[in-house]
Amino acid sequence: MKVFGIDVIKGSVRSRTKRPVFAVVVRENDGITEEGEMSLFRVLRRIASEKPDILAVDSLQEISRDHHDLYSVLGILPPETRLVQVTGGEKQVPLAVVAARYNLKFNNKFDPFVEARTIAHVAELGGGYELIAFGGTTDIIVSRHRSIGKGGWSQNRYIRKIHGSVQQKAVEVEDALKEAILRYERIDHKGYGGLRRVEFHVHAPREHIPVSEETRADVQVNVSARRLDRIHFRPQHSKKRNIIVGVDPGTTVGIAALDLDGNLVELKSSRQMSINDWIEEISALGKPVLIASDVAHMPSSVDKIRRSFHAAGYNPPEDRTQEEKVAICSGFSYANDHERDSLAAAIEAYRTFNNKFKNIEKRIPAGFDLDTARAGIIRGLSIEQIVADSNPRKEPVAERKTEEPTAPESKKDPRISQLEGMVRNLREYVSDLQDELAEKEREIDHLGRIISDERSGRFERIKRDSEIEKRDATIKSLKSKLRKEEKRRKKFIRQIKRMKNYADLQNDQRQIPVKVVRNLTRECVRSVDDEYGIGSEDILYIEKTGGWGNAVISFLRDAGVCAVITPDQDQRLINTLRHEKIPLLSSVDVPVATRGSIGFAFRKEFDQALEKWKEGQEIFEKEKSAEMIESIVSEYRSERELEARRHGRS
Repeated sequence: MKVFGIDVIKGSVRSRTKRPVFAVVVRENDGITEEGEMSLFRVLRRIASEKPDILAVDSLQEISRDHHDLYSVLGILPPETRLVQVTGGEKQVPLAVVAARYNLKFNNKFDPFVEARTIAHVAELGGGYELIAFGGTTDIIVSRHRSIGKGGWSQNRYIRKIHGSVQQKAVEVEDALKEAILRYERIDHKGYGGLRRVEFHVHAPREHIPVSEETRADVQVNVSARRLDRIHFRPQHSKKRNIIVGVDPGTTVGIAALDLDGNLVELKSSRQMSINDWIEEISALGKPVLIASDVAHMPSSVDKIRRSFHAAGYNPPEDRTQEEKVAICSGFSYANDHERDSLAAAIEAYRTFNNKFKNIEKRIPAGFDLDTARAGIIRGLSIEQIVADSNPRKEPVAERKTEEPTAPESKKDPRISQLEGMVRNLREYVSDLQDELAEKEREIDHLGRIISDERSGRFERIKRDSEIEKRDATIKSLKSKLRKEEKRRKKFIRQIKRMKNYADLQNDQRQIPVKVVRNLTRECVRSVDDEYGIGSEDILYIEKTGGWGNAVISFLRDAGVCAVITPDQDQRLINTLRHEKIPLLSSVDVPVATRGSIGFAFRKEFDQALEKWKEGQEIFEKEKSAEMIESIVSEYRSERELEARRHGRS
C-alpha cells in the first residue's frame, strides 16, 4: 500500500497571494520512503503519475475552498486513489485523539512534517473516513477539440474532417465499452459530415471504465464520474466499536453503554421491550465485550444477554447501595433509577479495567489499535497473545507455564460436602436438560426436513406451472405470427399471379398493356405499386390528375416509368414532367381501353405519340439552355455595370 500524507506548512487555498505549501510524507511497505515540501499542484501531479492508494489529510479545508472546489480536486485524483480525512467524517476530532487510538505519539504538534507522518501512518493503519463524492455511473463525452471558425473556401471539407474524426473516435469508445460488457446509453449530436458530439452514460464506476481521457488535434475525450447530491463519508474499517454495557433487569429494563475510553454512548430504559429487542438494540450500538450487573449475583436475564454476545461478565463483590450508585454516577445525567443502576454497573466495570488499559499503552507497539488491545485484556488475554493474534505472521511469544504447588490435604468441612452434593445434583439436572435439548434438536431437524421437502415440492410445482405459462405464451405468439405470415403468403401469391398475367400481355405485338391509376396521388400510385409493382418499362394511365404533388412526381422519377398517359393536359404538370424527363402523352393521341386495373393501347399510336413528345422535349431542352445562357449573360452584364460604376466613382 502506498500512502501520501500531507499537512499545510504555510499559505492557504483561500489566499490569492500566498498559495499553500504542504509537508508531504510518502509511506510504502510500512515505512517512510520520501519527505518533502510541495505545492498543491505538484502534489496532485505526483499523485496523477504514481497513483497511490490513499491521499490522507487531517482537514479538507486545507486542499479546497468549498464543496465545488472539493469536487474538482476529487475529479483530478486517479480512480485508484482514495481521499481520506483521518480526523473523522462529518464530526471531526483532534489529530492527537485519533493518533492515541493507535498508540501513536508525536512531541511537536506544531511541526507539519510530524503531523504529516502521523496522518499517513493513521491512514495506512485503516483510520479515518474516505470521501465518497461520485456515484456508480460515468459520463464519457467525445467532442470537437477545435473550433470550426468562420472558415473560407475549404470550410465544408474542414468541418467534415473534424466531424468524421469525432464519429470515428465514438466508434472506438463504443467498441471498448462493448468489449468490457458494460451497460450504457448513447446520445448522438449530428453535425455536417458526421457527429459533432457523442455522449455515453455508462452504468459503471469510473475505475471500471476501459476508456481514458484523451486530446487529439481534432477530437477530445472527457471521462467524468457522475456526482452525488452531497459528499458522503465512509469509514475505512467498518468494524463495530467495542463497548461495555451495564444492564438493570426487571419490568423496566435500563441499559448504559460506554466505549473503552469511558465515554457514554447510550443510556435509556423501557418497559415495552423484550430481551430479544434489547439484544438488537445493544447490537446496533456496537460490539459488547463486557456485560455488567449492579448486583453481586448476575441475574439470568442479564446472563442471557451476555451469552448471546459471547461477552465477558462483571458483577461487583457485593450489592451496591443507592448512595454508592449515586456517587458512582456523579457527573452523568439520568432519567430514573433503572438508568442510574445500569450506568453505575457500566462505570464500575470500566473503572475495574481502567488501570490495565493504561498499563497496556506502554507495552503494545506503536501503530497497534488500542481498542482491540483493550478488548483482548477484558477477554483475559495477555499482551503477547493480543499482539500475536493481530499479526499472525509473527511467531507467538511462548508463555511460561508455572506449576502451582499442590495444597496439602486437609479435613473436609461439612459445608463442603453439602456443596459437593448440590453440585452433583445440579450436574445431573444439567445432564437431563442436555438430553432434553438433544431430543428437541432431533425433532427440530426432522420437522425441518419435512418443511424442506414440502418447500422443494411446492417450488417444483411453481416452476413447472411457470414453464407451462411461458410455453403457452410462446405458442400463442407463434400462432399469431403464423396467421400473419399466411395472410402475407396469400397476398404475395395473388400479386405474383397478377404480375404473371401482366407479363403475358406484354408479349402482344399490336397492343401494349397499361397500368391504370385512379388519381395522381401518392396513395393511389403506391396502391398500384403494391398490387402490380411499378418499374422502368411500365406505362401508367392516370384517369384524374387533380391534387398531384412533388412527392408523387419524385416517386415516378425514382421508379423510372416509361410514360404517363392522361385524359387532360395540365400545363403545370406538363412542365414538371418535362423537367423530370418523364414522357406525358394525351389519351386523345393514345386511346386507352381500361379493364379494371389494366388497360390496353395500340403500340403504333403509342410509338407515334412518344416520337412527337421527344421532338417537343428537344425543343424544351434547347429553350431551357438558351434561357440559362441568357441568364448568365444578363448576370455578367449587371456585374460589369456595377464594377464600372464603382471605378467611375473612385
